[in-house]
Amino acid sequence: MNATTEPAPVDRILDIGFAFWKSKALLCAVELGLFTELGEDRLEWQALAARLGLHLRGARDFFDALVALQLLDRQADGRYANRPDCTAYLDRNNPSYIGGALEHLNARLYPSWALLTQALRTGLPQSGVFGNGGYAALYAENVESAAFLNGMTGGSLMPARVLAASFPWRDYGSVIDVGAAQGGTLVEIARAHPHLFAGGLDLAQIEPQFARYVSRHGLSGRLRFHAGDFLVDELPPADVLIMGRILHNWDLATKKMLLTKASRALPQRGALIVFDSFIDDARRENAKALLASLNMLIETAGGFEYTASECVSWMRQCGFGETRIVPLAGGQMAVIAMKGAAAAPLPIDALADGSGRL
Repeated sequence: MNATTEPAPVDRILDIGFAFWKSKALLCAVELGLFTELGEDRLEWQALAARLGLHLRGARDFFDALVALQLLDRQADGRYANRPDCTAYLDRNNPSYIGGALEHLNARLYPSWALLTQALRTGLPQSGVFGNGGYAALYAENVESAAFLNGMTGGSLMPARVLAASFPWRDYGSVIDVGAAQGGTLVEIARAHPHLFAGGLDLAQIEPQFARYVSRHGLSGRLRFHAGDFLVDELPPADVLIMGRILHNWDLATKKMLLTKASRALPQRGALIVFDSFIDDARRENAKALLASLNMLIETAGGFEYTASECVSWMRQCGFGETRIVPLAGGQMAVIAMKGAAAAPLPIDALADGSGRL
């Protein structure tokens, strides 16, 4: 049997096996700042290589590989240009830049995943300072913490924009983001809803980076930083609490402890928004969420991804009533819970249901 009639299962297996070639090409392009350097320009390959400081030997094949992956355009005259989606999301000069998440993948997670076999055999984290010492240890490493925080901002940008556009914020006066990092989620929400009093809770050493990010977006007068350790301290009171990509870092007992703290901090009918990469309840076939859970195995001492129904069950045990499961963006979903009397969980749906209420 020749290559052209090779059965599809073989192609599928090989495509998965070689997938890291594609991902590393993209991650390398982001690391080099290729999409930012190109911007709106159109450059011949030698000129683009010179701008990026690349040797000519591999540069043209690298650029053409990105064309083949539909990450660059090559024009009829041979010049290279950004594709519109890459301009929007991978040029650092654009407000919708998500490259921080890819930079984090490249610098931290890509090397860590070489240790997946060891993690599966031992059940122990393989990521060094974060796995052994948590956020405090990670944030003590200036270079690692900066990359991590940029990654958290990039990974939360699109889910935050969905929340900013669709959640009924007009019904609430205040919001606290628990584990706010640079404040990326808060910036998107506060920019769209100027009536909100908004604040971010995180460890004290994060405050300078929070302040810089918020200032860069012109919101220093509106967003307040709350220094604290959510594993030790009570949560600041607010009408809405957000835990975005927080619960998956911890074991079940800690997950429930954080949900209980949220219930104590919220008023009656206050809302808790939890978003993560939820594993699908019915068939456990959401590959991205399952792989994200393996990432928690590699990165943390007890973290794991979980299903939305599990989250709803834990919320009920911790003082919450009616719930809604909603799609966000980037493969993430949210469970939104109201503090108060129990009610049947609402189905997966868009946030806005016509009434504008949960």
